[in-house]
Amino acid sequence: MTAPALVLDGVTHAFGDRVALDGFTLTVAPGQVTALVGLNGAGKTTALRALTGRLRPGGGTVRVLGHEPSRLPPAVAARFGHVVGAPLVQPELTVVENLWCAALLHGLRRRRAAEAAHDTAERLGLAPWCDARARALSAGNHQRLGIACATLHRPAALVLDEPTSALDPQGVVVVRGLVRDLAAEGTAVLVSSHHLDEVARVAGEVVVLHAGRDVGRLEPGGDGTTDGTTGGTSIEQRFFAMVLEADTSSGTGDRPGTRTGGPA
Repeated sequence: MTAPALVLDGVTHAFGDRVALDGFTLTVAPGQVTALVGLNGAGKTTALRALTGRLRPGGGTVRVLGHEPSRLPPAVAARFGHVVGAPLVQPELTVVENLWCAALLHGLRRRRAAEAAHDTAERLGLAPWCDARARALSAGNHQRLGIACATLHRPAALVLDEPTSALDPQGVVVVRGLVRDLAAEGTAVLVSSHHLDEVARVAGEVVVLHAGRDVGRLEPGGDGTTDGTTGGTSIEQRFFAMVLEADTSSGTGDRPGTRTGGPA
């Protein structure tokens, strides 16, 4: 049996008295696309920051390709890609220079790095802006560039936080196709988003996170509009039903982990 590429096991974390993650467990296997959805403050960003080594949780186990995220060996880090928060691009470099640097940082040799930079610019629709400095890009193209830098090395594991943010409809379709292709090649993909209809189009599993806890799964219906387990009920309705049921079971509609604002 293939080991999961991304692991959160019983992870807990709090910011003061605000619980962000409460025994949260999630695994993503190679070739699997998992979506993490929830209200603002549910704990999504905290979970993704833990996976990318930007946050050390208060408890539990976090692993990326079998290693602790903050201590990834260089050879393992070269097989990991992520966009969490602002895209990691250098504003004074051109689009192609950013891509080339990203390729080298992920272990590609010079000739292969140049090929990957060119191919990825074409794939993400950035070819017309290859010689433009990143600081001159629109918000949508800046997002495309960040995703391109995180994926041009065809990572074994990929974490994306709100990847379609700022993208126009064409960009959304391009990124959707990219995620599907990477998964088909064996990449383990974890996507966090507020857009249920969009993630339902690419994810094989949709995990609902609420107040730092896994409160259930939504079964994508394929077209992003229905939940296959409910005979046509909209996936949004099913999501809110899960959240309401979780609040009712806990006896509160305003747990600390569900407040908006602050780290999520």
